[in-house]
Amino acid sequence: MESKIFKEKKFFNRPSLLIATCFGLGFFPFAPGTIGSIVATILAWPISFYLGSLGLFIASILVILFGLCATHYYSKSSDTKDSPTIIIDEVGGQWLTLVLIPPDPIYYLIGFVLFRLLDVTKPWPINVIDSRMKGSIGVMLDDIIAGIISALILWNIWIWLDI
Repeated sequence: MESKIFKEKKFFNRPSLLIATCFGLGFFPFAPGTIGSIVATILAWPISFYLGSLGLFIASILVILFGLCATHYYSKSSDTKDSPTIIIDEVGGQWLTLVLIPPDPIYYLIGFVLFRLLDVTKPWPINVIDSRMKGSIGVMLDDIIAGIISALILWNIWIWLDI
């Protein structure tokens, strides 16, 4: 049903679809979550550079809040639970990962890898949240927790290694 929505051009008339799929990036044919994280990492750079860590944190919270609403409506209208086309959760989680460090290509790359590793493997407590939480909160929360854990690991790498 999702690709049918996109092909029928209903895509641009539905804000929830635009937000949940990050303007269609979620329809990428392979690894849409990774694509979402790559784009999120690239977009985090100017936000952090010009607005600082607080600006990136506020942007993360806004993405998460809009993502909760968009994911709810998109899941309801497409009759899906946690569709791989929903990648707004990756944006929120990836941005949270990068909140505690300054914009730096090496740390952003490490942050990207850390977040993807935790998001894909879903270690404890992420796997518990992923299996127990339902609806849009479940879709978003596992990525939020992965982002927070990744941020703490990345911050420790930044503090202790100073690459």
